[in-house]
Amino acid sequence: MIRIGGVLAGLGMAAALVGAAEATPPELSEADQVALGQALTARNCGMCHATGPTGVSASPQAPPFRQLNQHIDVDRLGEGLATGILTGHPAMPEFRFEPYEVISIIKYLKSIQAKTRT
Repeated sequence: MIRIGGVLAGLGMAAALVGAAEATPPELSEADQVALGQALTARNCGMCHATGPTGVSASPQAPPFRQLNQHIDVDRLGEGLATGILTGHPAMPEFRFEPYEVISIIKYLKSIQAKTRT
């Protein structure tokens, strides 16, 4: 289990993504994977977070997903998505996803990240 905002284990994450890559259904194209990631985040996270490339989160404490890269490395979310995400507040349920769903979610999140100012 990981705690969002806490320390994520890089080696475990890399192993999870390697295993997840092998579990991706071959019939899903890149576009289908992104679409699946969009659907999964909208269904599971959209009640609090803005999950699209625009919009405001329903919960003021929930960061818009397009801004995640300003706080964390989106690639490092894979382990938490595969093993279970826990947060410091009781309103967020625990989530676990299948390896191919993890890949789809990460691909979707990467596709909507806002550019950071330099």
